[in-house]
Amino acid sequence: MTGSHTGPAPLDTSRPHPARVYDWWLGGKDNYPVDEELARKILAADGTAVRGARANRRFMHRAVRTLAEAGIRQFLDIGTGIPTEPNLHQVAQSVAPEARVVYADNDPIVLRHAEALLHGSAEGATEYVHADVRDPKTILRLAGETLDFGRPVALSLVALTHYLGDAADGDDAHGLLKRYVDVLAPGSYLVLSQVTPDLNPEAVGKAAGLFARSGTSFHPRSLAEFSRFFDGLELLGPGVIPVTGWRPDPQDVAAQAEGIVPVYAGVARKA
Repeated sequence: MTGSHTGPAPLDTSRPHPARVYDWWLGGKDNYPVDEELARKILAADGTAVRGARANRRFMHRAVRTLAEAGIRQFLDIGTGIPTEPNLHQVAQSVAPEARVVYADNDPIVLRHAEALLHGSAEGATEYVHADVRDPKTILRLAGETLDFGRPVALSLVALTHYLGDAADGDDAHGLLKRYVDVLAPGSYLVLSQVTPDLNPEAVGKAAGLFARSGTSFHPRSLAEFSRFFDGLELLGPGVIPVTGWRPDPQDVAAQAEGIVPVYAGVARKA
């Protein structure tokens, strides 16, 4: 199956990219020296970075499995990142082989992996859109070639919103998310996780400074600021909570003993 995309942007290896920094934390090989340098600096400042990356992946797995078991058959994952198995479509289609999944990311490296991402079940559909989260019109138009937005969709932005600012004349993160949620049919879900300064302010502050000096926008948010993304939606239990505590599997319970992960997570339903 062939993915839809707007055409790759030039590959810039002179500056770190969040997806490739994240890839290094997860032990991947699809990153460059500039990404590794920043990843190591942040890990030195915030020893929870690797735990947080792994916890985010496990949260995505649990949330997708939960929604697939609840009957959701369409998924739009923005800020996909470099593939790390199991990918979202593998989790969804293991529950419901007919599930339809669209990935979206702006990193040309992810585009190079799109062929691997597209190996889904024969009964379902798996597509890739090369576009930026800040361009909802393009993402929704291309995703609409595979997904039916007249029916419920699970929209996930896992570990992405902290790269979006709040300024009304900039990213306007809360306004941007609302533009996506507004097009979703009733019964759809929003899946989010986000770095917070609440649980480890000194380390997260250092990490934010390192991101800023590298030219990467980084905006940790408090519980109240993160919870605003779910305004008007019905939160699933246990609500907004540190990421390892959202409906944990035994592996997550064990991970909690390793220490705090300064990341909030939540899943909410559009009534």
